[in-house]
Amino acid sequence: MTSRQSQYAFLCTYMFGYFFAQAMSVSLLALWLRSTLQLNGTETGIVFSANFTAAMCSQPVYGYLSDKAGMRKHILWVVAILVMLSGPFLVHVYSPLLKTHLLPGAALGGVYLGITFIAGGYAVESYVDRVGRACGFEYSRVRMFGSLGFASAVCFSGRLFSIDPNINFYLGSAAGLALVALMLMWRIPAPAAALGPAARVGIADALGVLRDRHFWRFMLFVLSVTNVYLVFDQQFPSYFASLFPTREEGAAMYGYLNSVQIFLEAGGLFLAPLLVRRIGAKNGLLLAGAIMLIRIAGSSLAVGPLSISCMRLLHSVEVPIILVSVFRYIACHFDHRLASTVYMVGWSFGHSIGLALLSPMVGKCYDLFGFQRVYLLLAALGLVFLILSAWGLEDTPAERSDAGAPLASHPCVEDRRDTSL
Repeated sequence: MTSRQSQYAFLCTYMFGYFFAQAMSVSLLALWLRSTLQLNGTETGIVFSANFTAAMCSQPVYGYLSDKAGMRKHILWVVAILVMLSGPFLVHVYSPLLKTHLLPGAALGGVYLGITFIAGGYAVESYVDRVGRACGFEYSRVRMFGSLGFASAVCFSGRLFSIDPNINFYLGSAAGLALVALMLMWRIPAPAAALGPAARVGIADALGVLRDRHFWRFMLFVLSVTNVYLVFDQQFPSYFASLFPTREEGAAMYGYLNSVQIFLEAGGLFLAPLLVRRIGAKNGLLLAGAIMLIRIAGSSLAVGPLSISCMRLLHSVEVPIILVSVFRYIACHFDHRLASTVYMVGWSFGHSIGLALLSPMVGKCYDLFGFQRVYLLLAALGLVFLILSAWGLEDTPAERSDAGAPLASHPCVEDRRDTSL
């Protein structure tokens, strides 16, 4: 097996294990908070706000360290060890604290969950994109295995949740242990050509991103359209489960539906690069944003489990398009040496700061007005920002068929490196 094939196989395996653990640990977090711990919408919003506040603080650090580390696997080690600790933490620390002391529990859990399953996930994805561009394989083809891992978990996570949520948490921890074992056993030397540029990244280079007008136009889309969608999606499992005779039946059905959706998503990740290359990254972002808003509005108008399930399946169309588009947009408009910084600050930090602010407010609105009315309001708000983003995002050209080639040969990157920050 060549070094390139070994890198690809290693990252596919790691992504499968990480997203399996993520599904087991946090995919039913909203349902666990509301049904098992008996938190209301406002309290659940506070917990999510704490998660994203902690993630927000760690994401710039993740981004800078990722650019400094380059192809070295330091970030993967940190994430694997944290995932391994998920079961004991969620069962023996987080749950008791939330029951007795909500705010300290939310703060401590926010630090752990934010670093491990929010910022950590973005850091792993950024690392995969860096390696893929250096070695010549498509990011989305690796990310597809992450979706398969997530789908494999949610196939039975809903049923296990109905038996005992702690089983899910310990299975997530077991997946983390498998990641640590993978890191110990699978030794792959990093390509020497990719190590040099990353080592020359300094604090001044990273801060220079903030002076780039492309960055702030990109942030407009992230802070508005995608955050409206993500805050909608946070407590959607709880709304979905409420449409069934019992919460237990709703949780199980959500697990099955989520599994189908993510298997479809995996297929979409295989095909999405073909679409995004043809229409360009900007149009890919706008198309994904439009699908998001259709799902939000459709969920408000849906009646019964069947129609709401159809709305959920739109997620499998939107996710592949936006995941491919965001990395191609960054490659086209930013210095590739700072790709992780731009992704972690512009994309994931932008998500966290928006969700930290929106989660408690939207959670309170759910309590006051109900899910359906709030969904319509979110869709209308998102539409306004989508129109603004169509003006704000920079145009990106359609790419050549060799867009998955090593990073140094990417035409957008070459053009961008000639432009001073």
